[in-house]
Amino acid sequence: MTGNEALALGMLGAFFVLLMLGLPVGLTLAVSGLVFGYIGFGPLLFNLVPNRIFGSVTSYTLLAIPLFVFMGVMLEKSRLAEDLMEVVGHLAGNLRGGLGIGIILVGIVMGATTGIVGATVVTLGLLTLPTLLRRGYDKGLAAGMICASGTLGQIIPPSLILILLADILNESVGTLFAAAVIPGLVLSGIYIVYILALGVIRPNMVPPVPLEERRALPRTELWKKLARVALPPIALVGAVLGSIIAGIAAPTEAASMGALGSIVVTALGGRFTFKVLRETVESTTKITAMMMFILICAQIFAIAFRGLGGEKLVEDAFKWIPGGVAAEIWFMLFIIFILGFFIEWIEICYIAVPLFLPIMQSHGLDLVWIASLICVMLQTSFLTPPFGWALFFLRGVAPPEVKTSDIYRGIVPFVAMQVLATFLVFLWPELATWLPRAIGW
Repeated sequence: MTGNEALALGMLGAFFVLLMLGLPVGLTLAVSGLVFGYIGFGPLLFNLVPNRIFGSVTSYTLLAIPLFVFMGVMLEKSRLAEDLMEVVGHLAGNLRGGLGIGIILVGIVMGATTGIVGATVVTLGLLTLPTLLRRGYDKGLAAGMICASGTLGQIIPPSLILILLADILNESVGTLFAAAVIPGLVLSGIYIVYILALGVIRPNMVPPVPLEERRALPRTELWKKLARVALPPIALVGAVLGSIIAGIAAPTEAASMGALGSIVVTALGGRFTFKVLRETVESTTKITAMMMFILICAQIFAIAFRGLGGEKLVEDAFKWIPGGVAAEIWFMLFIIFILGFFIEWIEICYIAVPLFLPIMQSHGLDLVWIASLICVMLQTSFLTPPFGWALFFLRGVAPPEVKTSDIYRGIVPFVAMQVLATFLVFLWPELATWLPRAIGW
């Protein structure tokens, strides 16, 4: 091992030590990169950093991020989840687990509209967890359903992860959006099958909505309300994603129309005010600024790590893995899974993925398929105890009677289902690659 490679390992160690000390992730990346980069290169590093940062932040693809964030936050302010849950819960009738299936369906819609895990989990937790407990749902199962459905936005387009991966992998955003559709629906379908199975095997865990409550709203009125509540946002998402996947509009153009459309949808629901607009702009600015700050700091870290020979260390590590290409893919997914305990998906995308990219390319692997595997695995890391971010989000809004142990117990089956979904996408790459090829990407 050369002196520079030892510095690369030291930089990784310093990064995790600073992270454990509680420093913000962006500053941790920048400090470790600058210090060890300066030791290895001297002032030369500072000549390279500005061009690298400028090239990253001026990417036209990344302009779609604040627009999609605006669309998601605005639709969240429209109280879409609250209206959908009320309608779907009643339409489920006497089906055991009907409310749980409703949560998964709402998670799909919110994933396609907001794409922000924290916002979705918190919203579903506040709106649905007390209701589920009042109607007799098992505490752990209720918590697991909310956390699992809240993270569907990680893979269901327009996922922000997919936009970043498209920029990193030099793939079309529309291609990755199309590739994620079927895996996202497969994962959602596995959740629904599990809840229906519980309705047969353990009916006491998933009781139906009481008959008196269902009779309070006529069925015809429910269908009308469903059309009024669900059709506008679904039509908006369909138009935005359809225009990107079909190649009619670039992601940034479609995102701008989605941002405008979210204002229209919120106004049609009677919830648009200038206060809502101001809060949406403020939230969008904070989220986008946080992402761009981490992106800038990640560039400093990446330049230093690569210059110190970090990529060669990664390649050597992969050479020691027995089992061929399949084992290397699972090793990559395992590293991403572990990193998901400690750092956000943004840092994982800009630190870990570029390190593994040359190895995946050297084997001639389909990067669209690899991107889908990464998305599913990142989603799993959001749920896994004891560090899953979604668990922390729900713990912050859960009622006192729901203990942390209940949340951890309830999420375990859903983590297993996500691992199953990862295996399915690994075994049948066509789940990710068929739709992009079918539409000619």
